[in-house]
Amino acid sequence: MLDHVSITISDMPAAERFYVAIMKALGVVKVGRREDWLGYGERARAAYPDRVYLAIYQGAKPEEAYRRHWCFKAGSRSEVDAFWNAGLAAGGTDDGPPGLRSYHASYYAAFLRDPDGNRIEAVCHHPL
Repeated sequence: MLDHVSITISDMPAAERFYVAIMKALGVVKVGRREDWLGYGERARAAYPDRVYLAIYQGAKPEEAYRRHWCFKAGSRSEVDAFWNAGLAAGGTDDGPPGLRSYHASYYAAFLRDPDGNRIEAVCHHPL
């Protein structure tokens, strides 16, 4: 459903450490960097319409928003675990450890807050 997502962070070095770590854990490549921007994934094009892209921009600290978050697909439960561990080691905070959730029998997810407090999730829908 999503083609691309853009988010704002206030501390680029802290955000870069965090997002490099979690994206590596999920197998997502960094495709670009400037002082005020990071890009992950791949932009969709006519020949590749199913690609997804995340842009991270330097800006004001985002306002707290109840229930706002974005979720990354993980290929396995071990990727969810790796996402959570990498995020904690790179300056994120725990917002829900890896585990099964009540959404469906195989919904295995973990939640983190990035260094700016943005809420992010990784989920695997595959049974074991």
